Amino acid sequence: MPKLNYKIILHIMGLLLVCNGGFMIFACLVSWYYADGVTVQILGAAITTMLSGMALMFFTRNHRKEMKKREGYIIVTFGWIFMALSGMLPYLFSEAIPTVTNAFFETMSGYTTTGATILNDIEVIPEGILFWRSLTHWIGGMGIIVLAVAILPLLGIGGMQLFAAEAPGPSADKLKPRITDTAKRLWFIYVGYTFAETILLKVAGMSFFDAINHALSTLSTGGFSTKNASAAYWNDQPIIQYILIIFMFLAGTNFVLSYFSFKGRVQKVLRDEEFKWYCIFVFGFTAIAALLIYFEADVGVSSIAHPMVWGEAESAFRHALFQVLTVITTTGFVSADFSLWTPFLTIFFFGMFFLGGSAGSTSGGVKVVRHIIMIRNGITEFKRTLHPNAILPVRYNGRSIKGEIVFNILGFFILYMLAFIIGAIGLASLGLDFPTSIGGAASSLGNIGPAFGALSPVNNFDALPSPGKWWCAFLMLIGRLELFTVLIILTPFFWRNR
Repeated sequence: MPKLNYKIILHIMGLLLVCNGGFMIFACLVSWYYADGVTVQILGAAITTMLSGMALMFFTRNHRKEMKKREGYIIVTFGWIFMALSGMLPYLFSEAIPTVTNAFFETMSGYTTTGATILNDIEVIPEGILFWRSLTHWIGGMGIIVLAVAILPLLGIGGMQLFAAEAPGPSADKLKPRITDTAKRLWFIYVGYTFAETILLKVAGMSFFDAINHALSTLSTGGFSTKNASAAYWNDQPIIQYILIIFMFLAGTNFVLSYFSFKGRVQKVLRDEEFKWYCIFVFGFTAIAALLIYFEADVGVSSIAHPMVWGEAESAFRHALFQVLTVITTTGFVSADFSLWTPFLTIFFFGMFFLGGSAGSTSGGVKVVRHIIMIRNGITEFKRTLHPNAILPVRYNGRSIKGEIVFNILGFFILYMLAFIIGAIGLASLGLDFPTSIGGAASSLGNIGPAFGALSPVNNFDALPSPGKWWCAFLMLIGRLELFTVLIILTPFFWRNR
């Protein structure tokens, strides 16, 4: 095995730092506009980050323009870590979050689009910092690495290895033959949806600042809000919550399908099996939750902010749809405390923590397509038991799935559940109770946000001890990068040069 090309790894780390510092400039402008008193501090963080990146790029400018899979995995994993380390500087410089542990947790939660927070009073945080907080979601949503893929051709470097390591789901659909064209089109759709949601939320009654922040969080399926009560702040304005619902649904859908829709190929979207099952899961689970909420749960009491309007039936449906979508798409917004509804619904929502949105979306979790293939493989195994000599392939979208893909998905799920168990044990070893431990592990690994126990939707992750925050940050990272990308670099054989 050839030696690692360390120079190209460091060169791209520098590029990512420069990009990250550039995004901080936008937060600096917001801070200046609102005169929130932290403009200089954010600017200092931006300059520090950009200069660090430029220095790395300068000293590694004479690199070999060759990148293999190993370099791709290292760049993706350490790229996210570098982004988190530099992304916490605005928090530290402004003292909005004065400790390294809390700042790193908040930043990793942002880039991994988890949405878990350690902030107890969000509404006193300066506007520039709140905007940066939401922007970390937006950057991480489609993946800062995919953004870099669109820039790498300027450096004469191919980016297929990066896209393969970063793209969410078991496969990376390409819209165009060149991977850079794919990245650009995905980002174009991503930006377009963000602008559209911002405008609609503003028209519906949000302030422009709240609208842009919630659009950044929604399209990334992140969940950071500018209000302590999250989306429950607008419980008396159902139209705002329905707009969030629409864009959460879109964000949890494969962005390739959005591209096909805009090209007029609607039949291709409707025939997609993952999209069909995604819709069935969302609306089927909503119907179950809505009926239980209407007949058994006191939604008015469990709501966080304002009383319900438009009638009890509408309220039950809206809260059920909102919370089902926010969990399945791993967005993490909160319109009510679902952990207080009924014991059945508590377990019901916990089960959805392991579902996830569509492959090719910005959501985390296992992904719907993996569940489809695992279930079909299980059914096929029953048939093979009765007909051992028959050739019975697993089919998806009318095509047979290669055996190695099925094995990869089964291996992923086993590794995912093992990571969840180890994650829960790690939190329990710190003295946390059972609901908090399993909820925190499942939420962090699935990039969901709210959990159960001390980490319920009305609480936050500040209750965790410092080791617990670092542990959850690690779970967020491996969950966002789909386990293999991070865990493979922890194996001894990955680093062998022969």
